[in-house]
Amino acid sequence: MRAIKSKDTKPEMVVRRLLFSKGFRYRLHDKTLPGKPDIIFKSKNKIIFVHGCFWHGHDCKRGSRIPKKNREYWTQKIRKNVIRDSKHLSDLKALGWDILILWECELKELEAIELKLKEFLE
Repeated sequence: MRAIKSKDTKPEMVVRRLLFSKGFRYRLHDKTLPGKPDIIFKSKNKIIFVHGCFWHGHDCKRGSRIPKKNREYWTQKIRKNVIRDSKHLSDLKALGWDILILWECELKELEAIELKLKEFLE
């Protein structure tokens, strides 16, 4: 699992390029915030997380599959990730941040994502 990246992933880069092309400027991976959000707009008090479906337990086709080998380990790991994500979200909301979560499977429809981002940020 050492090869799995936590930042600058392909889905994250897609969202960052889209935001930058639309004129939005942002900060990345602030270690002082719970969960080290992927994209931060401090002036707007808004945060975007770009989650991989498998790693964060999304209910889509890719996110709901469990590897055949070592099932117990993976089930437990993903459950812990979901719990950790939930805690980070509640901590960030308590600090006054607005949060948008984009899932890896949603990024296939760039026009829909673009609209979602525009509505969230304006």
